[in-house]
Amino acid sequence: MNRPMVTALTTIGIAQSLKIPIQKAKTGNWDTGLLFETGGMPSSHSAGVTALATFVALERGISSVDFALSTVFGLIVMYDAQGIRRQTGELTIKVNDMSDEVNRLTGLHDPNHSKSDQNVKLRERLGHMPEEVLGGALLGIVTGTLGYMLTGK
Repeated sequence: MNRPMVTALTTIGIAQSLKIPIQKAKTGNWDTGLLFETGGMPSSHSAGVTALATFVALERGISSVDFALSTVFGLIVMYDAQGIRRQTGELTIKVNDMSDEVNRLTGLHDPNHSKSDQNVKLRERLGHMPEEVLGGALLGIVTGTLGYMLTGK
Protein backbone atom coordinates (compact mmCIF):
# COMPACT_ATOMS: atom_id res chain seq x y z
CA MET A 1 0.00 0.00 0.00
CA ASN A 2 1.26 3.50 -0.83
CA ARG A 3 0.99 5.10 2.62
CA PRO A 4 1.97 8.63 1.56
CA MET A 5 -0.75 8.65 -1.09
CA VAL A 6 -3.35 7.20 1.28
CA THR A 7 -2.40 9.83 3.86
CA ALA A 8 -2.73 12.65 1.31
CA LEU A 9 -6.09 11.42 -0.01
CA THR A 10 -7.43 10.88 3.51
CA THR A 11 -6.33 14.41 4.40
CA ILE A 12 -8.22 15.79 1.41
CA GLY A 13 -11.35 14.00 2.64
CA ILE A 14 -10.88 15.34 6.17
CA ALA A 15 -10.41 18.89 4.87
CA GLN A 16 -13.52 18.67 2.69
CA SER A 17 -15.51 17.32 5.65
CA LEU A 18 -14.29 20.13 7.92
CA LYS A 19 -15.68 22.75 5.54
CA ILE A 20 -19.25 21.87 6.55
CA PRO A 21 -19.03 22.58 10.32
CA ILE A 22 -16.76 25.59 9.71
CA GLN A 23 -19.34 27.07 7.34
CA LYS A 24 -22.08 26.27 9.89
CA ALA A 25 -20.13 28.17 12.56
CA LYS A 26 -19.68 31.15 10.22
CA THR A 27 -23.17 31.39 8.73
CA GLY A 28 -25.45 29.25 10.88
CA ASN A 29 -26.37 27.10 7.86
CA TRP A 30 -25.51 23.48 7.16
CA ASP A 31 -24.39 23.01 3.55
CA THR A 32 -23.45 19.40 2.86
CA GLY A 33 -22.81 20.36 -0.77
CA LEU A 34 -19.50 21.83 0.40
CA LEU A 35 -18.20 18.27 0.61
CA PHE A 36 -17.87 18.28 -3.18
CA GLU A 37 -16.97 21.93 -3.84
CA THR A 38 -13.71 23.79 -4.18
CA GLY A 39 -12.91 26.87 -2.13
CA GLY A 40 -13.53 27.55 1.54
CA MET A 41 -11.74 26.77 4.80
CA PRO A 42 -9.54 24.76 4.91
CA SER A 43 -8.06 24.31 1.45
CA SER A 44 -8.20 20.58 0.75
CA HIS A 45 -5.68 20.98 -2.07
CA SER A 46 -3.18 22.59 0.32
CA ALA A 47 -3.93 20.02 2.99
CA GLY A 48 -3.35 17.09 0.63
CA VAL A 49 -0.09 18.30 -0.90
CA THR A 50 1.28 19.36 2.49
CA ALA A 51 0.38 15.99 4.03
CA LEU A 52 2.21 14.27 1.18
CA ALA A 53 5.30 16.49 1.49
CA THR A 54 5.34 16.05 5.28
CA PHE A 55 5.07 12.27 5.05
CA VAL A 56 7.81 12.14 2.40
CA ALA A 57 10.07 14.42 4.49
CA LEU A 58 9.72 12.14 7.50
CA GLU A 59 10.17 8.93 5.52
CA ARG A 60 12.84 9.91 2.98
CA GLY A 61 14.40 13.05 4.46
CA ILE A 62 14.35 16.66 3.37
CA SER A 63 17.37 16.22 1.09
CA SER A 64 15.65 13.53 -1.02
CA VAL A 65 14.47 14.07 -4.58
CA ASP A 66 11.04 12.77 -3.50
CA PHE A 67 10.70 15.56 -0.94
CA ALA A 68 11.86 18.16 -3.46
CA LEU A 69 9.28 17.00 -6.00
CA SER A 70 6.41 16.87 -3.52
CA THR A 71 7.30 20.28 -2.11
CA VAL A 72 7.71 22.08 -5.44
CA PHE A 73 4.48 20.66 -6.85
CA GLY A 74 2.74 21.38 -3.55
CA LEU A 75 3.83 25.02 -3.64
CA ILE A 76 2.56 25.32 -7.22
CA VAL A 77 -0.82 23.89 -6.17
CA MET A 78 -1.07 26.27 -3.18
CA TYR A 79 -0.06 29.28 -5.28
CA ASP A 80 -2.67 28.36 -7.87
CA ALA A 81 -5.36 27.89 -5.20
CA GLN A 82 -4.93 31.35 -3.71
CA GLY A 83 -3.88 33.16 -6.85
CA ILE A 84 -5.30 32.14 -10.18
CA ARG A 85 -8.32 30.16 -8.92
CA ARG A 86 -9.27 32.88 -6.43
CA GLN A 87 -9.05 35.56 -9.12
CA THR A 88 -11.21 33.40 -11.37
CA GLY A 89 -13.79 33.18 -8.59
CA GLU A 90 -13.75 36.96 -8.10
CA LEU A 91 -14.17 37.49 -11.84
CA THR A 92 -17.07 35.02 -11.84
CA ILE A 93 -18.84 37.09 -9.16
CA LYS A 94 -18.57 40.14 -11.41
CA VAL A 95 -19.88 38.22 -14.44
CA ASN A 96 -22.85 36.93 -12.41
CA ASP A 97 -23.55 40.48 -11.16
CA MET A 98 -23.42 41.80 -14.73
CA SER A 99 -25.81 39.07 -15.85
CA ASP A 100 -28.25 40.04 -13.09
CA GLU A 101 -28.00 43.69 -14.09
CA VAL A 102 -28.59 42.90 -17.79
CA ASN A 103 -31.63 40.83 -16.84
CA ARG A 104 -32.93 43.65 -14.66
CA LEU A 105 -32.44 46.27 -17.37
CA THR A 106 -33.97 44.16 -20.12
CA GLY A 107 -36.95 43.05 -18.07
CA LEU A 108 -35.94 39.39 -17.83
CA HIS A 109 -36.44 39.49 -14.07
CA ASP A 110 -40.17 39.08 -14.67
CA PRO A 111 -41.35 36.23 -12.38
CA ASN A 112 -43.62 35.02 -15.21
CA HIS A 113 -40.58 34.57 -17.43
CA SER A 114 -39.77 30.92 -18.19
CA LYS A 115 -37.07 29.59 -15.87
CA SER A 116 -35.43 27.68 -18.72
CA ASP A 117 -34.81 31.00 -20.52
CA GLN A 118 -33.01 32.57 -17.55
CA ASN A 119 -29.24 32.68 -17.31
CA VAL A 120 -27.55 30.04 -15.22
CA LYS A 121 -25.25 31.36 -12.47
CA LEU A 122 -21.58 30.42 -12.69
CA ARG A 123 -19.91 28.83 -9.64
CA GLU A 124 -18.23 31.55 -7.61
CA ARG A 125 -16.36 29.52 -4.98
CA LEU A 126 -13.28 28.41 -6.85
CA GLY A 127 -10.18 29.61 -5.04
CA HIS A 128 -8.94 30.38 -1.56
CA MET A 129 -7.99 33.28 0.64
CA PRO A 130 -4.42 33.03 2.03
CA GLU A 131 -5.70 32.01 5.48
CA GLU A 132 -7.65 29.10 3.93
CA VAL A 133 -4.48 27.89 2.21
CA LEU A 134 -2.56 28.24 5.49
CA GLY A 135 -5.30 26.35 7.35
CA GLY A 136 -5.07 23.52 4.83
CA ALA A 137 -1.28 23.46 5.09
CA LEU A 138 -1.40 23.24 8.89
CA LEU A 139 -3.93 20.41 8.68
CA GLY A 140 -1.64 18.66 6.18
CA ILE A 141 1.38 18.91 8.48
CA VAL A 142 -0.61 17.35 11.32
CA THR A 143 -2.14 14.53 9.25
CA GLY A 144 1.09 13.88 7.35
CA THR A 145 2.92 13.48 10.65
CA LEU A 146 0.17 11.25 12.09
CA GLY A 147 0.09 9.17 8.91
CA TYR A 148 3.83 8.62 9.13
CA MET A 149 3.66 7.76 12.85
CA LEU A 150 0.93 5.19 12.18
CA THR A 151 3.27 3.27 9.86
CA GLY A 152 5.26 2.28 12.95
CA LYS A 153 8.60 3.59 11.72
